[in-house]
Amino acid sequence: MMETSQFGAVLKELGFDFYSGVPCSYLKSLINFSINECEYVMANNEGDAIAIAAGAFLGGRKAVVLMQNSGLTNAISPLTSLIHPFKIPILGFVSLRGEPGFPDEPQHELMGQITPKLLTSMQIEWDYLSTDLEEAKQQLQIANNYIEQNKAYFFVVRKGTFDSIALIEKPKQKIPIQKEKREKVKEDEVPNRFEVLALISSLRDDDTVYLATTGKTGRELYEVEDAANNFYMVGSMGCISSIGLGLSLTRKDKSIIALDGDGALLMRMGNLATNGYYAPENLLHILLDNHTHDSTGGQFTVSPNVNFVDTAFACGYEQSIYVHNLKELEEGIQEWKENPRLTFLYVKIAEGSKKNLGRPKVKPFEVKERLQVFLNG
Repeated sequence: MMETSQFGAVLKELGFDFYSGVPCSYLKSLINFSINECEYVMANNEGDAIAIAAGAFLGGRKAVVLMQNSGLTNAISPLTSLIHPFKIPILGFVSLRGEPGFPDEPQHELMGQITPKLLTSMQIEWDYLSTDLEEAKQQLQIANNYIEQNKAYFFVVRKGTFDSIALIEKPKQKIPIQKEKREKVKEDEVPNRFEVLALISSLRDDDTVYLATTGKTGRELYEVEDAANNFYMVGSMGCISSIGLGLSLTRKDKSIIALDGDGALLMRMGNLATNGYYAPENLLHILLDNHTHDSTGGQFTVSPNVNFVDTAFACGYEQSIYVHNLKELEEGIQEWKENPRLTFLYVKIAEGSKKNLGRPKVKPFEVKERLQVFLNG
């Protein structure tokens, strides 16, 4: 067992000061340290934590994710289709519940057997974290070398690795007193996605980052206007607002617009609550809803049964607005720019996409690199 505070101090010395994750009893002391001494974002699932950390990295922070190994399965999609193709380096700590030869709950038995194999299968370098502080310091240096090469690195943590550290109670986030919700009051004009993205792009400025969700949203934004401040998500469906959260928290000098789709948002609706809790005023979340999985053949989603404006409002968004047409969309964006606060704009769009739609010719890691240049320019 090692002293958690000393281990955490070494992490801070190496520049790791942004954390996100989901609690685990094996990691509770490291989690408590990160909450006490660093910036910690409490995610609602492990995949969201990966995406939040990825957003923080884009913003210039060295990020750490913490999770129980049962939740590693929730993180597989962003680890393989976000972290890998974009070459985003994150440092991970995953507990080893169900370690073979040690009694544990039945739900951990299989995961205890396959956790190392999962990491290896995902081509993620990893090691068992030593309980000896001096040896663990050497391991951190090795891990940091991988991070500096834009590669992820994970530690598998056994029970009893960290000594106890108390959680310092901090004030909870304050619920905004003045919140505003505008619901549907008239018929929708239902523009197509390309028209919506063209309008959004026409309002482009040098202080705003545009994050486009998986599928045809990113592809159409690329055709509207390819720019260094565009980020085109591939894979990792549902993670765009999590990336937006991590980026907006770490780069408060920039405005962040997350362009989401109904199928994607439905997949990871828990992040609405995370966004609402941390409530970065420089984050604008725009949902384009056509009731279909357009990128996979137009199969229906269950979005007609969901009131997204009410949901975002209930989750803590300071402003949640139903947008009926392009004019109201422009007004909503301009209003957010003039009076920044966590805002959700809902736009109903037509089914279908631009004919002969191509794909971005810039590779994912090149998108990341030029966005970093933009952010640091």
